[in-house]
Amino acid sequence: MLCGELSLIRIIDALKTYYEVTKPVIVYLLVFTAFAAAFVADPGIGRPYHVLAAVVAVFLGSAAANTITGYIDRDIDAVMGRTKARPIPSGRIHPPEKALYFGVVLAVMSVLLASSANILAGIFMLAGLFDNIVIYSRFLKRRTPLNILLGGFSGAMPVLVGYSAVTGTIDLISVVMAALVFLWIPAHIWSLALHAREDYKTAHVPMLPVVVDEKKSVRVIALTVFLMVAASLVPFLIDMGRGFGIVYMAITLAMGVVTMGLGTHLLIWPSVAKAWRLFKFSSPYLAFIFLAIMVDALIT
Repeated sequence: MLCGELSLIRIIDALKTYYEVTKPVIVYLLVFTAFAAAFVADPGIGRPYHVLAAVVAVFLGSAAANTITGYIDRDIDAVMGRTKARPIPSGRIHPPEKALYFGVVLAVMSVLLASSANILAGIFMLAGLFDNIVIYSRFLKRRTPLNILLGGFSGAMPVLVGYSAVTGTIDLISVVMAALVFLWIPAHIWSLALHAREDYKTAHVPMLPVVVDEKKSVRVIALTVFLMVAASLVPFLIDMGRGFGIVYMAITLAMGVVTMGLGTHLLIWPSVAKAWRLFKFSSPYLAFIFLAIMVDALIT
């Protein structure tokens, strides 16, 4: 009886560990953008399988990307205080190749599932995985402070997966939604990098706040915040219609004011604490923007 209980505990601990290696907090936000895009494409959810396939595929694909990049970055994570307790550098997944195999299986499943909706969704899923794992993590992250700009395309791919899974195509609305995520990524990542500047410096990762001084860093971060908020208002101003009406404008404007306030506060009185505050608010900001798009699409 005792052996059985111990075995069950080990299984549960292993499941928790492999769940943790996927960085689920990041996954859920990307899944939400995919669901929002699918919902905007079909507010009545007349094609439930396609919506479900897109959402689950993005969940699996995001988990796969996080797991495989965690394997690639295991040496970096091991020397950074923020990440050294993660499953791979802490030795809870050993040997590390177990995480790699797990990630590859998730990646294959995500592409197959997205492709079951239609081939275009599968292509976008594959492109997102390639950009995040190969372009960003394998080649750019350790070489250039502009790594997140090209690597940011992968963050926009869940939107295109969700939209194309339902419609079989993309249009201006889906591109604009993807662009909102793409423009959100620099402020999100660089504010985190400023907060964890010493960690990245120790790991020799040339994130922007590592290679330039704090004053220049906060200027760039504030600029990306203002650009992100300004760009989020454009769809309403040009009267794009579905998903970008008055509800979208009201919520986007309110969230934008708060975000610009945090960015301005960081610009005038730079500190790692203020950078962390901006980073923590950036995820709810994006979530509320996409929630607003869904509500507006439903009303329209």
